[in-house]
Amino acid sequence: MVTQKAHLMVEALNAMGVDAMGIGDDDLSLGKEALREILKKAKFPILSSNIIDEESGKLLFDRSLIKEVNGLRIGLFSLLSPESFYGQWDPRKKGLMIQPPTETAQTILKELQPKTDLIILLSHLSYPKDMELAQTLAGIHLIVGSHTGISLSYPPVIKNTIILQTAPKGMYGGKLDLTLNNKEPSFYNAATRRSLENNLNLMKQRLTSVDAPEAEKAQWQRAKEEMERSLKQLQGKNEFINSIVPLNEGIKDHPDIGKMVEAFKATFPEPGKPPFSK
Repeated sequence: MVTQKAHLMVEALNAMGVDAMGIGDDDLSLGKEALREILKKAKFPILSSNIIDEESGKLLFDRSLIKEVNGLRIGLFSLLSPESFYGQWDPRKKGLMIQPPTETAQTILKELQPKTDLIILLSHLSYPKDMELAQTLAGIHLIVGSHTGISLSYPPVIKNTIILQTAPKGMYGGKLDLTLNNKEPSFYNAATRRSLENNLNLMKQRLTSVDAPEAEKAQWQRAKEEMERSLKQLQGKNEFINSIVPLNEGIKDHPDIGKMVEAFKATFPEPGKPPFSK
């Protein structure tokens, strides 16, 4: 049942049209050979930048990927944390070596930076480790995180790195819209600009009040000027909008994926609830 479920997930990802997938610890639950066999059906690149096959000494899957979208060269790579496992004897690690994530990232960034405009890390390091990596290493524009399973509706920007993550188990879908106004490797949250604009309008309304004391109006005037300066500093900079949407019954299923799920449920029905007894 678990193997068939894994095949179903790959077929669903094919139907979604994903651009790349990074390997996490749970993907290795059936072992490396089973994972390789299952992912033969994948119509998208599989990335695994620091997982080495112990037998061959080679990477388990592709190291990185460069994809061009409307003239923008996007570099992608993937990292898995050794700390995602339950220790040295975790069966999911059998036959594998996990290279140090930070050192691997340093090497890959040197390779990707001359060839790309934007670099994305598909991270399976955990949210604290994502934050630590962004503090330590410059050059990653987006960290699309996982493993910890937290919902970052207002993603932090650490030294020009945007850190993204949504809740696990398909409960939410995340969408990031980037507006590139220049080639500088920095972004700000458009929600910040909207908040400043709203507060600026409020200050302007207060300043037109005839009943306010002059001392209070002077404070509002200073606040207004500070907001105007802040907004001016944002002009021409790159911005992003992050949206996290609950995937509830109001979201329509892809028809092909829906059929596959129904076929799976027919083959492997969920066990019924035990009868109630006093």
